[in-house]
Amino acid sequence: MRLTPYHEKYYALTLSKSASSNNIEKLAGTLSDAQVDINPHQIEAALFAFRSPFSKGVVLGDEVGLGKTIEACIVIAQKWAELKRRILIIVPANLKTQWQIELDEKFYLPSVILDSESYKAFVKSGVKNPLEQDAVVIMSYNFAYDNAAALKNIAWDLVVMDEAHKVRNAYKPDNIIGRTLLDALRDRQKLLLTATPLHNSVLELYGLSRFIDDYIFGDLESFKMQFSFLRDEEKRAFDDLTERVRTFCIRTLRRQVTEYIQYTERRLITQEFYPSPKEQEFYDLFSAYLQRDELWALPNSGRPLVSMVLWKLLASSSFAIAGTLEKLLVRLETMYEAGETVRNVKVRALDDGMAIDNEEAEPMVKRKKLTEKEVLSLKAEIDELRRYYGIAASINQNAKGDALIIALEKGFEKLKELKAPQKAVIFTESRRTQDYISRILVESKYKNKFVLYFGGMPPKKQEEVKAAFLNKAQIMIATESAAEGLNLQFCPMVINYDLPFNPQRIEQRIGRCHRYGQKNDVVVINFLNKNNIADQRVYELLCDKFQLFEGVFGASDGVLGDIDALDFEKRVVEIYQTCRTAAEIERSFAELRASLSPQIDERINNHNTGGAVMFKKQFGKRREIIEAIHDKSVKDAEIYLNNLLIVEGAQGPVRSALGELIRDG
Repeated sequence: MRLTPYHEKYYALTLSKSASSNNIEKLAGTLSDAQVDINPHQIEAALFAFRSPFSKGVVLGDEVGLGKTIEACIVIAQKWAELKRRILIIVPANLKTQWQIELDEKFYLPSVILDSESYKAFVKSGVKNPLEQDAVVIMSYNFAYDNAAALKNIAWDLVVMDEAHKVRNAYKPDNIIGRTLLDALRDRQKLLLTATPLHNSVLELYGLSRFIDDYIFGDLESFKMQFSFLRDEEKRAFDDLTERVRTFCIRTLRRQVTEYIQYTERRLITQEFYPSPKEQEFYDLFSAYLQRDELWALPNSGRPLVSMVLWKLLASSSFAIAGTLEKLLVRLETMYEAGETVRNVKVRALDDGMAIDNEEAEPMVKRKKLTEKEVLSLKAEIDELRRYYGIAASINQNAKGDALIIALEKGFEKLKELKAPQKAVIFTESRRTQDYISRILVESKYKNKFVLYFGGMPPKKQEEVKAAFLNKAQIMIATESAAEGLNLQFCPMVINYDLPFNPQRIEQRIGRCHRYGQKNDVVVINFLNKNNIADQRVYELLCDKFQLFEGVFGASDGVLGDIDALDFEKRVVEIYQTCRTAAEIERSFAELRASLSPQIDERINNHNTGGAVMFKKQFGKRREIIEAIHDKSVKDAEIYLNNLLIVEGAQGPVRSALGELIRDG
C-alpha cells in the first residue's frame, strides 16, 4: 500500500520521538546519550546483525581497531531497550574488566563479572542462581565451560563471544571447550567477534559457522570436499564460499573507512644485528638437526606445527630454545628408560607462554616396544641434544638483546620528533625471552620503567599491569596474549622483538596501538638478522609485498583473502625446513614472491585507489542519515539516525521523511 505524505511524516516522527525506558523506542535515547562517536561502518554492522529475525547470529569480523566492541554494544543496547535483558558476554579472561568499562562508561549499561569468587559470593548472599542478573553477565571462556550445564538452562536473549577464533575448532571431536559451548548455546542468538576468522585453515570458518547455524555448510565431510583445498584456479568454489560467508559474516577494513576516520601513519625502523660466533654456531647446528627427515624428539603427526614453533623459538633467543631443549630431553630420556614410545604424541606446549594448538596433533596411539636398533638411534639423538643444550645454555647474552637498547633509543628519539608520548610495547613469543628482555632493561636506564604482561596472569593482576602502563611505566614487555583484545591507543610505538611469519598476527600486534583513537603516528621497530638469508627474504616480503609497516594501514582483506596469509606462513616454514644452501633459499623465496605478486599487487592497488569507492557502495544508501550524526548543529540528529536500528526497513519513503525532518531542524 502506498503511503501518503502525511503517513510518511507520521511514521518518521514515531520512529524519532522520545520514549520511556520500558519502550523499544528508548534505544534512540540510549545511544544518543552514549559517550562514543558512532561511525557508519558500526551502524552497518549492527544492522547486519539485526537483519534477519530468523538468524541465530552473525560474525562481526572487522579489521583490528575498528570498534567491534562498539558494534556489539549497539546490539546489546537494542536488546536492552526491547527488555530482552538476559545477555551474556564470553571473553578471554584478561578482557572482562575492559568490557565492563565499555558498557558502563560509554553506554551506561549495568554489568556483572562472574568468576569463581564472585559466583560463590552471590550464592553465600542468598542468590539462588547467580547467572540470572538484572545486568549484562560477563565471564571468561573457561568459566563458561565450567558452568556450561547451567548456561544451557537459561534462555539467553543474546550471547556475545569476543575473540571468537578461540572456538574456531569446535568442529573437532577433541576440542572440549569449543564443543561444550557449542552445545550449551546452540539455540541462542549469538554475536561472534573476531578480527581473524581464519588462523590456520579454511576449516575454521566451518567451525565458526556451526555456532551460527549447523546447516550453513552442511556436514564436515561435504565442506571438506568442496572447500578444504581452495586454490586460485578453483574460482567457482572460492566464489561459492565467499557468497555463503557473506550471509553470516561482515568485515570492514581500514581502507574502507578513511573517508570519515582519519588514521595516523606508521613509521618503520629496522634494527639490524649480527649474531655472535657462538650464537651462529648453535643456529647452524640446530637448523641442520631440524631439517632431518626422522627425529625422535618430534611427533610425526604434529611435526609441521611443532617445527614451526621451534623455528620461531630459535629466532627468538638462546634462552627460549634452551628451555625447550630441556623439555625435549626429559621426554626422550623417559622414552629411553621405558624402552617404548608413542610416536604420535599430543603436544600441549613447548615453552611457557607459547601457545601451541594441541588440537592439530593426532590422538595418542598405542605404545610400542623399541627394537635394539631404535634404542641405539634414540640414545644417539639424546646425546646430540644434550650437546646442543649445553651450547645454548652457555650463551648468556644475545646480539639481538644488545641491539634492543639501541632500538629503544632510536624509537624514543623518533617519538620526541613526532611530539608523541614516550611509551612502547615490546612483543615476544616466549616467556623466557620476555624474562631475558626484562634483565636487559633492569641493567639499563629503563630500570623501574617497565611492566610485564603475559598469558596466565590473574585477571586482576593484568588490569593492574595495564593501569601501570597507562599511568606510570614507559615500556610494556608482552607475550602474544597482549596481541588480542587490548586497547593501547595511548602507546605510539610497537617493537616486534620476534617477528611472526603470519602477516595477520603482525597486524594484530600493530593494531593494538595503530587503531581508531590513536592521536599520533605509530613507530614500528623490527629486528633483522643480517647473517640469515631466509630472515632477510621474509622481511623483504613482509615490507615490500604485504606493506605491513609503513603508511596508513597494513595488509588486510576480506575473510577469504586471509588465506593468502595462512599459505604464506606455511610456505615460509617449508623453506626454512627444506632449503640447505643460500642458492636454494634465494630460489625458493623468488618463487614465493612471484606466486604472491598477482593477488597482492591487486590488493595494494585497492588500498591506494578503492577506499572511497567501496565506502560509497557500502554506505551510500544511508548517506544522508549517516552524515547527520556528525553534524552537531542538527537537533536530535543522533536520535533520528539511531532509530534506524529499530526498524531495518526505515528506507525509501520513511527514510526520506526522516531526512526532511533533519533538514528542517
